Amino acid sequence: MLETVNRIFQIFGASVVVPLMIFIVALCLRVKPKTAMMSAFYAGVGLTGFGWIIQAFTPTITKIIRQMVSITGIKLPIVDIGWQAGSLASFGSTVGLSFFVFGLIAEVLLFALGVTKIFMASNLWNNFGFMIWGTMCYYVTHNFWLSLGLSFFMLLYALVLAEIQADRWSDYYGVKNASVASLHNIEQVIPAILLDPLWNLLGFNKVKMTPEYFKNKLGVFGEPTTLGALLGLLIGILGNLTSLGKLQAWGQILTVAVQLSAVMTIFPLITNVFSKAFTPLADEIDKNTHKNASASKADAVAATSKKRWFLGVDDGVGYGEPATIIAGVILIPIMVVIAFILPGNKTLPIVDLISLPFMVESIVALTRGNILKVIANGIVWFSLGLYASSWLGTFYTGAVAHYGVALPAGIVLITSFNLMARPLNALVFAAFVSQNPLYIGLAILVYLALLYGLRRYRPQIWQYLDKMSAKNVGYSGSNEKITY
Repeated sequence: MLETVNRIFQIFGASVVVPLMIFIVALCLRVKPKTAMMSAFYAGVGLTGFGWIIQAFTPTITKIIRQMVSITGIKLPIVDIGWQAGSLASFGSTVGLSFFVFGLIAEVLLFALGVTKIFMASNLWNNFGFMIWGTMCYYVTHNFWLSLGLSFFMLLYALVLAEIQADRWSDYYGVKNASVASLHNIEQVIPAILLDPLWNLLGFNKVKMTPEYFKNKLGVFGEPTTLGALLGLLIGILGNLTSLGKLQAWGQILTVAVQLSAVMTIFPLITNVFSKAFTPLADEIDKNTHKNASASKADAVAATSKKRWFLGVDDGVGYGEPATIIAGVILIPIMVVIAFILPGNKTLPIVDLISLPFMVESIVALTRGNILKVIANGIVWFSLGLYASSWLGTFYTGAVAHYGVALPAGIVLITSFNLMARPLNALVFAAFVSQNPLYIGLAILVYLALLYGLRRYRPQIWQYLDKMSAKNVGYSGSNEKITY
């Protein structure tokens, strides 16, 4: 059975399987078949568009970053070759495939039983984020049930974090009753909340570093298209510092500038198409939430009703939002520099740097698009993530080599900056691979405390996060914010 599921997914791919899942979910929510079909098509078109853009841009940006590395002469032994190798390994292991099948059932049951208000089953593709950790655990411990239990436990706390941020994420990105819950991009909720008082003390909340501010102050140079070209120009120059007198170098520099400009222009358009896949589903959730409520009480019900629930959507929905993509791109050269100078770091981020906009979505939503805070949070959390990735390098390399693909020639250890540079996930992984009941039990107790707090104080938590985000000066989404 597991091999059949794996073969089906490999043959059809995410761009077919995910739309099919959305179509089924839409019908279950009593969306009209015609509308459900269009939702599925929009999802397939969006996923295909994301794939085309990233596949076209990744080789260019990767080559530039490798040149930056070559210029500095710094050698780091663990090389980031992208998340794709990890996803393949996830589907190549028995533990991974078991979670893919039974995890889907668990996601439906957790929602049906009220353990979570996030309907995660609609975000089928991103389950590989849970599967890779179980696969690594099995590679290390050879304990099937412990490894499968790790994947399920990670699902549990990812759903808690997704629900904590849900009201803010839904409001900021303009997708009603939706949240992202992918494991590799949800733990940033933690630094976004915990570090916010510090950034406010430093006055970051008063700094108008937003796409809207850039556009007002810089005019045409503040447009995402132009900012993309300027950032591409900067990255291109940094990758050609020793050959700026050569025509070939400037050809590469200008190519990067144009391509990054294209990414920042086209991605929001694809995002708008992709987000349309979830509109009918979110509207149906909204109707159910407001059922039996008067129009005057609708807003209050939306904020406090125990019946309110959220659709788990792909994090590609928010990738093209201006503050998200600008902050993510700015972090690319910053994280390369930090990787070079961070004492004890062994990880060289390369391919997954293009995933940084995905990686900062929760921070963007919780800080109301304050780009300065996004960058500051990213520097702190992803620096810790570099240490996590450095420690996990041996485990990840072994798991990918055993269950996934042949490693590129000349590379000793590999990683995925997007999947492995995760401090919280690394701590939980450490607890489970230790096979120590005390550490595993402690992790479970922390989760149960969070779940209890969320169930008892969910409206208060959302109100606090709203007040927290409101302290940031003058931005709640630019005109390019996702709309329908």
